[in-house]
Amino acid sequence: MLDYKVSARRVDNHGSEATTKAARIILDTDLAGRADAFNPAELLLASLAACILKGTERVLPMLEFSLRGIEVSLQGIRQDAPPRMVRIEYQIVVDTDESDQRLDLLHRNLQKYGTIYNTLAGATELVGTIARKEA
Repeated sequence: MLDYKVSARRVDNHGSEATTKAARIILDTDLAGRADAFNPAELLLASLAACILKGTERVLPMLEFSLRGIEVSLQGIRQDAPPRMVRIEYQIVVDTDESDQRLDLLHRNLQKYGTIYNTLAGATELVGTIARKEA
């Protein structure tokens, strides 16, 4: 079992910060919002994106998959009552010469072995696509 630890604290009425290891991230906890920090919903989406990107790094050598780059775009749909994410949509765009079948294999591996992916898939509707980057 792996164990993760994060600490967070309120800095002032405009924001907070979270820390882990030697890293720090500013959190948008201002009721008016702020453009220079991620709010909690955006952090959730960023966590999924990071899971997909880290998962890619993990499976590339196992699949002997070759790529020049990868990008993830996400959108979360939130309902008000009760407040929760009801749907998360993502699009993975891969710059690769691999076949469509190999691209699908990469996607299946990311879905099957992603910790954050599987956690969110059990809690909300999670749908996404993988596509080749247009030349």
